[in-house]
Amino acid sequence: MKKVDYYSMIFKRKSVKRYDLTPLDDNTLAQISNELNNLKPLYDDIKTEVKILSLDEVEVKKKKKQAPHYLAVFSDPKDNYLANVGFMLQRMDLFLSGNDIGSCWQGSPQPKEEALKSSDLEFVIIMSFGKPKYPDSMHRRSVSEFKRKSLPEISTVKNADELLEAARLAPSSGNTQPWFFTGDKSLIHTYTSKAYPKKDYPHEIIKRYNTISMGIAIYHITVAAEHFDKGAEILSDKGAEKNAPEGYEYIASLKIE
Repeated sequence: MKKVDYYSMIFKRKSVKRYDLTPLDDNTLAQISNELNNLKPLYDDIKTEVKILSLDEVEVKKKKKQAPHYLAVFSDPKDNYLANVGFMLQRMDLFLSGNDIGSCWQGSPQPKEEALKSSDLEFVIIMSFGKPKYPDSMHRRSVSEFKRKSLPEISTVKNADELLEAARLAPSSGNTQPWFFTGDKSLIHTYTSKAYPKKDYPHEIIKRYNTISMGIAIYHITVAAEHFDKGAEILSDKGAEKNAPEGYEYIASLKIE
């Protein structure tokens, strides 16, 4: 598998929902497994496991959501673990896309009982992956194909468009785009919306998916920062937490330098 330019993939990745159900070859799966071993967490003190599961090991309610393989993420349910999972697994989304392997974050599929018992950690979420059923639709041809809010709708930060544009294009649960950013180009504060369009969803599920989505957006910011030869250090800012915009909840801050 080839080395991936993660930054460029942000602007062309696409959630693939229909797959050729033929399993990937063993060598490809071995390389994907090796990439999993190289994942860097947002928080070093949170224990996680990511397992490659076959279709037979996953309960999929809708046939159209079936894929030949799945990445199942398990985590110690510590503070910030959901954002940590989003941050870590989004690297795999971009890695797979960069190697012409489709992938998609999925909320409803669940590991079957035996797979659940294979880890002592809490199951968090699944990402499907495999060769796309329609290879020509693997990637977006331009940014105009993304259905996303504009930067002014999600940010008050000045002079950091090159970083926040990457966050703007991040995938989110139901494409809700729950993020909001304040601060400045040196210290970006990240917040998640408390709302969710699907009113029949329990609050804890809404918060769960929104927080995972925030981890995805934060990963995109760090990729953009690296692309522009900058660093992005995660930290907690009590002032930013206290002054969250109305309707939003504080997640973390990124020191850019």
